Amino acid sequence: MNKLTAYLLIFILFIVSSCISNKDVIYLQGEKKVDALEQVKLNPYRLQISDVLSIKIKALDSKLVEMFNISNTQGGTSVEDLYFEGYPINDHGYIRIPVLGDLQVVGLTIEELRVKIEKQLLLEYFHKEADIFVVVKLGGFRYTINGEIKSPGTKTLLQEKLTILEAIANSGDILITGDKKEVMLIRQHPQGTEIHTLDLTSIDLLKSPYYYIQPNDYIYIKPIKQKNWGLGTNALQSFTTIVSALSLVLTTFLLVKNIK
Repeated sequence: MNKLTAYLLIFILFIVSSCISNKDVIYLQGEKKVDALEQVKLNPYRLQISDVLSIKIKALDSKLVEMFNISNTQGGTSVEDLYFEGYPINDHGYIRIPVLGDLQVVGLTIEELRVKIEKQLLLEYFHKEADIFVVVKLGGFRYTINGEIKSPGTKTLLQEKLTILEAIANSGDILITGDKKEVMLIRQHPQGTEIHTLDLTSIDLLKSPYYYIQPNDYIYIKPIKQKNWGLGTNALQSFTTIVSALSLVLTTFLLVKNIK
């Protein structure tokens, strides 16, 4: 019975280690009060190649700016509308605008581009002070999320800012087999690539400079070690796997004992 007891102890330890703790599942754990957290500084996004821009130029006399506005779509604007009617940034970092021609925009913020277009319009087209109003927006907030997530893939949302928790919620949430303590964030920018690891279970996430993601970010959810062990994707599957393995070991032990 000593061997049987040893086997049972080993499997009890295995079962305990294979259980997924609440500390590994619950978001934003910690004792800090929300009002005690530092406010996250949101760095402005800088335009990159392949971004699509929505640019609208308005004036009291609408005929003056008709040629600049590609579409006067009635109702809401969809991602598809912006893809076909927006201003894409080409491989050289330029967009092409009527009258103004090619404009270098890569590396600029949305506000910097708005000011640049407004100044060039007054200088090259109107040739005088005019009552114009320039609106520049990114044609959708695009990000990619893969790994242990319910709905992986590239997503595009019509909004200006997005937190990593919102991005995950929009993708159906992380699976029970996903590691929330080591979420990988890969960020492209004109100077190169950044890779960061985020702990979504910690309240400190709210003051991380990467709490707000940026367009074109890539998010990867790694599997937890329990999945690598083949214990299933939920508690029932894990329990069934462990019981089956335990039954096999006990059966083998009894057979060996009877043979002896």
